[in-house]
Amino acid sequence: MKLVVQRVSEANVEVDNEIVGEIEEGLMVLVGFGINDGTEQADYLAKKLLKLRIFPDDNGRMNLSVKDINGKLLLIPQFTLYASTKKNRPSFHKALHPDKATELFDYFVDKCSESIGVETGSFGAFMNVSLLNNGPVTILLEKE
Repeated sequence: MKLVVQRVSEANVEVDNEIVGEIEEGLMVLVGFGINDGTEQADYLAKKLLKLRIFPDDNGRMNLSVKDINGKLLLIPQFTLYASTKKNRPSFHKALHPDKATELFDYFVDKCSESIGVETGSFGAFMNVSLLNNGPVTILLEKE
């Protein structure tokens, strides 16, 4: 499982010219699942994501989590994180099958929602994602 985590001042996701998810200060997270991923990886990364201290404290040091600042998450399903680029045309054979990935994405959203406000993109839809990256701060989290 892979997460691309971006600290944002604001972010939203559109499907068919309609905003389906929107947050102010928080984390916009691209979420990808590999063929061997399951609830163990989702549990681990949900906990890690919510405790990740990448927001500045009063001294300007990255010392606060998204929960500490009362921020929100915008979770975007992103199977292309598992692209194999050995050739010029990416292959996605390492990505989890969409049926299983949809279930695991929903599970991950539920786990994160236990502690914080969560908005999402739409699994399998063509999405336009807009964000104002704060910093910029971008972190890659993985659990194989």
